Amino acid sequence: MIATKKRPTQRPAKHLAQKPSKAKPTESRIGNLLTEGFSTSLPTEQEAQLATESSRQLATILGKRRKNVLPIQILPDDGTGETVEIPLSAFRLLADILTQMAKGNAVSLIPIHAELTTQEAADLLNVSRPYLVELLEQRKIPFRKVGSHRRVLFQDLMAYKQDIDSKRLKVLDELAALNQELGLDY
Repeated sequence: MIATKKRPTQRPAKHLAQKPSKAKPTESRIGNLLTEGFSTSLPTEQEAQLATESSRQLATILGKRRKNVLPIQILPDDGTGETVEIPLSAFRLLADILTQMAKGNAVSLIPIHAELTTQEAADLLNVSRPYLVELLEQRKIPFRKVGSHRRVLFQDLMAYKQDIDSKRLKVLDELAALNQELGLDY
């Protein structure tokens, strides 16, 4: 799963870093990706432009592939090359990452079975931590406790997000239909 952070539209891109986590690095939170010192930064304009070109080239290559494996050649500075076979699904993921970078978004990879802290879960939903804790206590999102700390599975958080997003879309469709019925054009 890819989580993105959008670039602010008013300001030029700046590198943003998350606060280092206070959790122990041995906790199985978000694999090795979100342990101590993990940071997310927005791509620079140059990186976004390179990502645009790369994602187009990669999309062309992926469109022609029929096998589940794609060989790539790594060329280090010394000129010696090595060929590595990569699963096609990994290349699709890379294409998605490049597309998000081209849009100026920062990208984080989160394993589907990852356990999140309440702050990480709140950040992904773009809500406050106290509001998320309220949702957890109302049993709207499953969680477990580790001592006095709550942990939320990423897949449960995304299931909740998809559910509320679909409910929002349904309400918006109903409002649009009502607007048309009443002849109110905005």
